[in-house]
Amino acid sequence: MPAPQDGPLLDDAAGRLIRPYTVSNGRTRPTTVLDLLSLVMATGSEPQVHLGPEHTVALELCGGPTSVAEIAAHLRLPAVITKVLLSDLVDCGAVTAHAPAFHDTPTDRSLLEAVLDGLRRQL
Repeated sequence: MPAPQDGPLLDDAAGRLIRPYTVSNGRTRPTTVLDLLSLVMATGSEPQVHLGPEHTVALELCGGPTSVAEIAAHLRLPAVITKVLLSDLVDCGAVTAHAPAFHDTPTDRSLLEAVLDGLRRQL
């Protein structure tokens, strides 16, 4: 699979040739509720509508459960634009999205203390 930066959308000297808002046709609100940690995965069904090249690359990145943040990083697009692209793929049935399962609450004091201790050891 070619890297997203290997296509005609990026130029070494000029940078991105297409502005992010044009990728989503100016839309900034996804139709599906997605979080940066939401996991998306391809369903195996082909989209019945014409999608842009960024949609195609995003779909290729969804071979296994992949977070929205990771897909945005690979696409080199802002998270909000990536969410719009992924919600398009959810709407046409090409991918599914699931919120991450937390076993502990992210504000659990013992978890935060363990992270702080780990950071202190690194310094």
